[in-house]
Amino acid sequence: MKIDARLETALSGVAADVRAIEEIGFDGAWNTENRADPFLSLTLACEHSERLQVGPSVAIAFARTPMTVAYPAWDLQRFSEGRLILGLGSQIRPHVTRRFSMPWSEPADRMREFVVALRAIWRTWSTGERLEHRGRFYEHTLMAPAFTPPSNPYGPPPVFLAAVGPRMLRVTAEVADGLFVHPFCTEAYLREVIVPEVAAHRPADAPPLQIALSPFVALDESDVEAVRRQISFYGSTPAYRRVLELHGQGDLQTELHRLSKEGRWDDMPALVDDDLLHAMCAVGSPDEAARTLRDRFGDVADRLRLNRPGDAPPPPRHFADLVAALR
Repeated sequence: MKIDARLETALSGVAADVRAIEEIGFDGAWNTENRADPFLSLTLACEHSERLQVGPSVAIAFARTPMTVAYPAWDLQRFSEGRLILGLGSQIRPHVTRRFSMPWSEPADRMREFVVALRAIWRTWSTGERLEHRGRFYEHTLMAPAFTPPSNPYGPPPVFLAAVGPRMLRVTAEVADGLFVHPFCTEAYLREVIVPEVAAHRPADAPPLQIALSPFVALDESDVEAVRRQISFYGSTPAYRRVLELHGQGDLQTELHRLSKEGRWDDMPALVDDDLLHAMCAVGSPDEAARTLRDRFGDVADRLRLNRPGDAPPPPRHFADLVAALR
């Protein structure tokens, strides 16, 4: 099981951050697309690391087209000498339509075609064959030599997709190399919903789908409060209600959603009880948290990204003892 760190997108801190992450002994580093484009900081991460796998967790696919993703991913894969993992997610409709001003329809089917088109572009660049993707959502049929990037001896990067619901999980199983499990998840939801859904739809001739988790970790009280706040934020989103329903807390989503609509964000964390907190978070000393993570996910996860949310997350060394304990 590989252990990954969160990488900030602030360009000024990436070099020092990624060097510390590598020194501590992490296997990979992931950034997120929230306040900045993820590909810019990944360029610095590739430059200032030697062995880390790096990638976005996730870049918003529907804010782009397959072609606008294909170029930076191809360049970063070549620049990093094969260390990129391309993580893609759909986001939710209001962000895609109102923040990015991009079309939204049938997200699962659109994501399937996005990955198929992306790989068609990379295949053209790799083999020189004619680009001929004509789909319901995307059409890519023009690629002149002047616009073909330099050859990439490392091949295209693996593609991981973020998924929560059954339709996107099915698409991930069918076309992706790996699955990013949303942090708003419990061991029960992983084992009872996600793993069976993936197993049912993974093609027989495909390699096993890699499972990448991003479990919350709280090593002190400030971590606990940051996690409780993040759970309340995620819990207000209707798309994540099914996780709460599995634990008999579906009504919590209704109440959190109401408070979010009223702008009462500070009132929401108190509604997240300790049972839910501990179901979603490994809490305790580094040794205790390591034991919890191994017991819950050791036989399921291929990768763990240690997740302490917040606008000002702790530096990578906050997790140094936990990484050592997990080893």
